Parts: sequence; C-alpha cells; structure tokens
Amino acid sequence: MWHDVKLLNTITAALIGLCALVLVATGLWWLAQRPMFVLKAITVHGSGEQELRHVNALTVKSTALPRIQGNFFTANLDAVRQAFEAVPWVRRATVRREWPNRLVVAVEEYQPLGTWGEDGRLLSVSGEVFTANLAEAEEDGKLLEFAGPKGSEKEVATRYGELREWLAPTGLKPVAVYLSNRFSWSARLSNGMLVSFGREQVGGMSIKELVERMVQAYPQLVARFPGRIDSMDLRYPNGLALNASGQVAEAR
Repeated sequence: MWHDVKLLNTITAALIGLCALVLVATGLWWLAQRPMFVLKAITVHGSGEQELRHVNALTVKSTALPRIQGNFFTANLDAVRQAFEAVPWVRRATVRREWPNRLVVAVEEYQPLGTWGEDGRLLSVSGEVFTANLAEAEEDGKLLEFAGPKGSEKEVATRYGELREWLAPTGLKPVAVYLSNRFSWSARLSNGMLVSFGREQVGGMSIKELVERMVQAYPQLVARFPGRIDSMDLRYPNGLALNASGQVAEAR
C-alpha cells in the first residue's frame, strides 16, 4: 500500500478534506455561540388577516419564553411552536427565524361557538374543544350551549349548522344542541322551545325530513296554540307531539 502513490494521494486528500470540514464545523459552532445570536426579540401577531382578540402578546411571551431554549440557530422551532400552542386561546402557531436574533410567531386563535358540557370547556366553530376564560368568550354576548359524548364535538357543531339552515323558514334559531349518550338529538330554540329529534333515522325518516315536516306545520301550530310552545317531540313517524303552556297535544 505504501508504494501505491495514487492511493496515498487519495488518502491524503480525504484527510485534508476531513480536517477542513472539522475546522469549518468548529468555526460555525463558535460563530453560532456569539452574543449577537442570542434571542433578543419574539414578535407575536395574528395569523393571516386575523387580529388577536383574546391572546395578549405580552402574556403569551411570558408564558412561552421559559420553555424556549437555545439561540437563533439552535432553538428548536417545533418546541417553540408547542410552547405557544399550550397557551389558552391559541389554536395553532407557526414560528420562523428572522435574522439575526428574532423569532416571529403567527398565532391563530380559537373562535368560540359555545360552551361544551358542564365542565367549563368551550367548543370552537371548527368543532374543537378547548379551555379558556368563559367571561372573555362571552364578551360579545352569551354563548350557545352544546353537549355530547366524547369524540362527537365536530358532529355536534355540524348538526348546529344544519339545524340553523333547516329552521330558517320559521325564523327560529338553535341556541343549544345536545347529543345524548344514546345518540339521540335535541335542541333548544331561540323562542325557548325544546325540540326532540331522536336518532338519525326515525320510522325511516331522517332528521332533516322531520325538521322539514315541522317547518311546514309550524305556522298552523302557532295559530292553534297562541301561547308559548314549551316543547315539541318529532320522534313519531306520522306526526309530532307538543306541550304548549301546560297543554299536551298530538298533531298528525
């Protein structure tokens, strides 16, 4: 081997290249540790055109900063993102570096649709359950009410949108939507009336068809029972039952 000049030249070149790489890496490591790259600023703003309503930038930074380690080069952006997403009201955060010592964080807030269950949690317009200050969530008015088995959050939020659309001809809006543990649907409407829909299929009819039948009959029911209709049960294949100011009646 020692008499093979070509091989010796190859080994020498490889060693020189390896030494050069070590020197470059050492230099980069030394440069990365310079004080100028210590994180000195974190900018927090809303995602896209969304303005931050519930997330206070100072509060967010004071909560997330203790969990951030490293400098401009070594900070783990995924860990930084997780630190910000652990803050109340933060649905999603994206983080990027800005030369030479700044991180820029774009925050997307949860948009509350209503309360979820009885433990003080909130349901977002996207059907996600989150925890935040209820008083802050109700700054624009009292929230809607939702409840259902674990894992049914998106389904309940979707059903709310459907009922809102289906009931529009009556001028009524759902203010609470419930899904029982037996997967039976009910809703309280804006006039205080509680409506029971039952399961997805009742006597071969879908909930949409049951609501359509109710919408058609509603003007006549209001005329027949001018007082407040307290509750209405649609779980009948050939009609419905209602309770109006203490009167129980069936309509077919």
